[in-house]
Amino acid sequence: MTAPSLARRRTVLLALIAVVCAAALWLGYKWFEARYVRAFSEQTALFAGDTLRLPPELAGPGRIRVVHIWDPACPCSVGNQQHLSELVEHFAGGGGVDFYALQKPGTHGQLPANLSAIKLLDSLPGAERITSTPAVAIWDRQGHLAYFGPYSEGLVCNSQNSFIEPILQALEADRPVDATHTMAVGCYCPWSGAG
Repeated sequence: MTAPSLARRRTVLLALIAVVCAAALWLGYKWFEARYVRAFSEQTALFAGDTLRLPPELAGPGRIRVVHIWDPACPCSVGNQQHLSELVEHFAGGGGVDFYALQKPGTHGQLPANLSAIKLLDSLPGAERITSTPAVAIWDRQGHLAYFGPYSEGLVCNSQNSFIEPILQALEADRPVDATHTMAVGCYCPWSGAG
């Protein structure tokens, strides 16, 4: 075998290895994309809190009460759990804010372990009229519904685009908030048909 023939075989072998590696990377990317990347379909959701009430045991004057309204089957709920964890860490306890969660009736699932401080509610009067989830309802110290709507607008939910931090800060400073009707574009799932 001559040197040019050996060099040519080595070049062909290296080119073949490069093509196989490129194909493997492309297939890996396509698998990842199909499994983990979801197209974001902009949905407009209207949130109206006219009928929401706290359960009798929580109603009336007291601490600020935040109710996380979620559906375990909704992929949008996963997107706000880290943000919810940060809210609990920052505002619960000494901040004078109590956190509760209402799960869509008839669904199965549980919040992650890092959200174990959130108390679960069996029901929330008026919840049958909720249209979309994930959502949040916030009652002030006097027991009045101050906010009902989404955590944020858009594809992701974090403290940078959240509606919740400014509302909780205002309520902690005893400033009035009345935002019980909101409309937003983001990732939401229907709540209707629950229970």
